[in-house]
Amino acid sequence: MRWVLNRVERGRYLDSVAAMRLARRLGALPGVEAAALMIGSPSNKALLREAGLLASEGEQAGVNDLVIAVRAASEKAGRAALESVFDLSEKPQQQGLSRVRSLGGALDTLPGANLALISVPGDFAAAEARKALARGLHALVFSSGVPIEEERALKLLAKEKGLLLMGPDCGTALIAGTPIAFANVLPRGDIGIVSASGTGLQEVSCLVARMGGGVSHGIGVGGRDLDERVGGLGTLAAIEALEKDAGTKTIVLISKPPAPRVAEQVLKRLKACNKPSVVCFLGLDKPGLARTLREAAEMAMGKKIPAEKIKRKKAKGRVQALYCGGTLCSEAELIFRRLGLKVGMRGHRFLDLGNEEYTRNRPHPMIDPEIRNAHVAKALADKKVGVILVDLVLGFGAHADPAGVLLQNKLSKTVVASVTGTDSDPQVRSRQVAALRKAGVLVAPSNAHAAELAASFY
Repeated sequence: MRWVLNRVERGRYLDSVAAMRLARRLGALPGVEAAALMIGSPSNKALLREAGLLASEGEQAGVNDLVIAVRAASEKAGRAALESVFDLSEKPQQQGLSRVRSLGGALDTLPGANLALISVPGDFAAAEARKALARGLHALVFSSGVPIEEERALKLLAKEKGLLLMGPDCGTALIAGTPIAFANVLPRGDIGIVSASGTGLQEVSCLVARMGGGVSHGIGVGGRDLDERVGGLGTLAAIEALEKDAGTKTIVLISKPPAPRVAEQVLKRLKACNKPSVVCFLGLDKPGLARTLREAAEMAMGKKIPAEKIKRKKAKGRVQALYCGGTLCSEAELIFRRLGLKVGMRGHRFLDLGNEEYTRNRPHPMIDPEIRNAHVAKALADKKVGVILVDLVLGFGAHADPAGVLLQNKLSKTVVASVTGTDSDPQVRSRQVAALRKAGVLVAPSNAHAAELAASFY
């Protein structure tokens, strides 16, 4: 018999990253098979119900309540987990930080603040963003699930007020040297980045840093900004801000292919800009545009990242790519297609483990790369797989030791990896690379290099 138990904390909120980390801790407790922490919105309760984690107590939760759900082998184990969650979640506050319950309270505590980070359930994110903009604050909306018409309305309001609205679903930013959300520790410099991709921003900024450059600002705009319905409002505002910024000399723009009209408008704006620019619309091969994230970094820096010479022989079987970063996965697949290699069910396969189908009720694989291990084990056992291609993404918010997690597998096949990060990151890139190479993993200097290396086995 399996026991499904819920605990409801009335009027309690945890942002999604904190909730996922805590769910992971609960899931590791003795006798616990699965765990989740979610705000009691109708959509979240539907997810819990679908996962077999919603009990009668959770059904009664409201949108201001936190549902703590476990499925356990015994009632005793389940109740022990629910009782321990309060201790697990109540960590001592860092010295000098204050806890407040509203935007007004935050501004009373930090009257000089000029940016609000919004990480609340998507149903409420637009309202909180409006409050921030009304108080004259730039806003980064980490939350997803905001209707696209609300996104456009928020960005029009921000434009009217001369403010930046980053997001919704903006997972990465680097503002005036401060990393926000999933970001890396980077030196300040004169390259400004505008990106509709979080991992794209991380990859380019880290490559710039490893080539000896630095970043003035990295502005995330959300993955839908260059959609026809939004019209690139965030991108255009970010370009204008970087053009006015005295510390920015070169602007780099990263995105998947935008809507044609939006692309034309953005490229026209960059052409009129008084600063040089580099554009990478992944998947859109046009003269003058960078075709990979590596090329974008190289063009911005005016130098090349050399590929390492690795002896290899032809591999039998296909490549199985298992990615944590969605944009990195797309870039690798594009490289294979450009090289004329078959991709899909009859060819090499690319899996983005950050997709919702893999992360429902589970942390994103950048937070918990153990999600990938079951897929790695399957690929190792599959006689039709010859090479495994993976990414490791470091920085704030990411797992403390992604290399260690990957190496829990006995890697009996050729594994090619890229490591996005710097030596200043908490995980220390050089240590991660050294651990991988000691285990026989072929580590390339960029994701594009890794894809090209994996493809060269065929």
